[in-house]
Amino acid sequence: HKSGEASLAELLELLESADRGEGIVLVPAFALGRTQDLLYHINGWKNQGKLARLKVYVDSPMATKLTAVFQGNTAVYDDDAKGLLKRGDDPFDFPGLSFVSSHVESERLTREATNAVIIASSGMCQSGRVTGHLAGLLPRPSTKVVFVGYQAPGTLGRRLVDRAPQVHIRGHLVPVRASIHTLGGFSA
Repeated sequence: HKSGEASLAELLELLESADRGEGIVLVPAFALGRTQDLLYHINGWKNQGKLARLKVYVDSPMATKLTAVFQGNTAVYDDDAKGLLKRGDDPFDFPGLSFVSSHVESERLTREATNAVIIASSGMCQSGRVTGHLAGLLPRPSTKVVFVGYQAPGTLGRRLVDRAPQVHIRGHLVPVRASIHTLGGFSA
């Protein structure tokens, strides 16, 4: 694994490319923990004046509900997060952040999103809304797929990490022209 610091630096670089309009960043992420960790870091960068144009979409009903649970339990935040709250900064509510509620909106994102990162479940790409995004975005060379968690053998996520030139998604053979990035410093 890369260090956490190196993984954060690489993630910021990839998000900055999306902020400049150089393609979409797609992050298959687990709904509990990993999604909220990503939002926390993106909020911090936005507070530093970075990623000004970046739109952040959380496309997972479960991650949306779990993020609300985090927001409702601030007493268990660590000291850094409590400090943000004291300054009036909710790390899970910042300019450019949207929680996607419908399949229709999810499908629209795949076709129309610009200057964006889409964080979608499931983390190993076996099911969920991330599969629709992968089907539409993997053929685009400008797409960056960023894995922030372990990819078990036999999963679609592992095939992508192993640089398969094409993958089966929802019964269709999809060419992989997107760049694939693995940031092991986020992995538990």
